[in-house]
Amino acid sequence: MALYAISDLHLSLGTDKPMDIFSSLWEDHAEKLRQNWTQTVTEEDTVVIPGDISWATYLEDAKMDFSFLDSLPGRKIISKGNHDYWWTTATKLKKFIEANNFRNISFLHNSYYTYEQWAICGTRGWSSGEGDTAEENKKIFARERQRLELSLQQGTASGKTKVIAVLHYPPFNSDDDGYGFIDILKKYKVSICLYGHLHGDFDLARQGMIEGIDFRLVSSDYLNFSPLKIL
Repeated sequence: MALYAISDLHLSLGTDKPMDIFSSLWEDHAEKLRQNWTQTVTEEDTVVIPGDISWATYLEDAKMDFSFLDSLPGRKIISKGNHDYWWTTATKLKKFIEANNFRNISFLHNSYYTYEQWAICGTRGWSSGEGDTAEENKKIFARERQRLELSLQQGTASGKTKVIAVLHYPPFNSDDDGYGFIDILKKYKVSICLYGHLHGDFDLARQGMIEGIDFRLVSSDYLNFSPLKIL
């Protein structure tokens, strides 16, 4: 039994959104992902997917993408990315999974999951360059901070001795300070933080031990579409 991670799958099996317009690396990337995944992950393993799962705008339009994911080995824990416009309430997501008989997909949505002695917690996060105004950024940061803390509170209260935090956005800016997330990660003694969102210029990624936390970039193109073993 092992824990893997990979983000930014950008699936578009039910929509016309080819990724190879951005880079030849993305050509037929769903098939690359399928081959690498099935050669790496077993049914007993867990895969954390920190956002940007499907290009679908509405949940029902994402059915083919989730069917593809469900067909792959292992348990999947999915959190929200900035392009996951189909993301909705926890109740609707659960009903969608049940209605389509997807057997191994769960959503990290103001909640937490466990893997052996680990609590898996997280939220989408945010970037200061995304919002239209400073006031909008302030509101979104406050909301995402609250969601992260809620998830970490639940996870640490579960009795698990170690914590993994899952964010879609990197919790760093160009000035090398946290966007108000690092302090929360330290407060709850997070050991590992997984994040995605970055594409192309991976020199911007900060990885390894920082402030006592092991940060790892898991964007699918960075990993050459092969899930990264975390534990």
